[in-house]
Amino acid sequence: MKLPPLVEPAAELSAEEIARYSRHLLLPDVGLDGQKRLKNAKVLAVGAGGLGSPVLLYLAAAGIGTLGVVEFDVVDESNLQRQIIHGVSDLGRPKGESARDAIREINPHVAVRLHSERLDADNALSTFAEYDLIVDGTDNFATRYLVNDACVLTGKPYVWGSIYRFEGQASVFWENAPGDAGLNYRDLYPEPPPPHLAPSCSEGGVLGILCASIGAIMATEAVKLITGLGESLLGRLAVYDALEMNYRFIKLRRDPQRTPITELADYAFSCGLTTTTQDSAPSVPSIDAHELKQWRDDAKVFQLIDVRETTEWDIVRIAGARHIPQSRILEEEVLVTLNKSSPIVLHCKSGVRSQRALQSLREQGFDNVHHLDGGILAWIRDVDPSLPSY
Repeated sequence: MKLPPLVEPAAELSAEEIARYSRHLLLPDVGLDGQKRLKNAKVLAVGAGGLGSPVLLYLAAAGIGTLGVVEFDVVDESNLQRQIIHGVSDLGRPKGESARDAIREINPHVAVRLHSERLDADNALSTFAEYDLIVDGTDNFATRYLVNDACVLTGKPYVWGSIYRFEGQASVFWENAPGDAGLNYRDLYPEPPPPHLAPSCSEGGVLGILCASIGAIMATEAVKLITGLGESLLGRLAVYDALEMNYRFIKLRRDPQRTPITELADYAFSCGLTTTTQDSAPSVPSIDAHELKQWRDDAKVFQLIDVRETTEWDIVRIAGARHIPQSRILEEEVLVTLNKSSPIVLHCKSGVRSQRALQSLREQGFDNVHHLDGGILAWIRDVDPSLPSY
């Protein structure tokens, strides 16, 4: 829908800024007034990863006056396939610092504010209050619901995007939008999915280029909100299928049964996220990588089962493991090959899928089952760093 400009124009542009943004100034719908609004805008990007990278780069190039970056992670080699704001020289650096330096290289007129702590219920409201607009490109449901609820409580609009494998989604949410068009993320997804159904790019993969497509939509929507240009995605969900090269737009409506948001909650709990200590409770028997190595060194008889997908098995595996994807663990022809009297150790990439498989086997009467805490990543880190990580 058409919305009024979110930000008032700045006082003036310098001669250098006029030269830099001349292609914007030549657009009748942007012009000097629109560019001044961009200069006066304060935009907070939650995450400097796959989606945050193109969003930050293009908003910096567009002339957003102040860019905030919420990011506490460090640059890992597996990030470079899609997180284009970082480079090889940034490996091991805090992502926020890497993003800040890339923004400054593109546009020294942009002020960058780093928020290097994890966003949570204690700091979200005060952080969001400093900005006009929030852009959320995070990859976990706990943060998405936190961002949504904090935006509702602070009255801020936010641009949201999500990617998985070959598909991406994007929309605009603004509970306090002018008129009766206000929507928030809970109108699209009222409640987080069960943990075992929540997709993860680290487990399922993502086409790196997809980040550019969805990130460009998000940056475009941010510019449109700030300047009042065009028709916003508020009230519509854009769905992009890269394999089919197909865009679909789905109309969104307010959920008549939604619960009003009056305060921030425990999002880790509501989204089924637990700590390592909780994951390792007696109800989910686990061993760590060092214990697994000791079992092997002691020639203990046990069954090591890798429940990852075939693509992951092809990348790296623990010697001596047997490959049974999680989706097949309950097939009759698989179950009859497992020895109930011999210990079974399940592992995946990080420990999430192996816990699900463990619970499934216990329901089938397998009592002597453990899972590898931290998965093959922990094995590589703590026992065999010569194996490739992913």
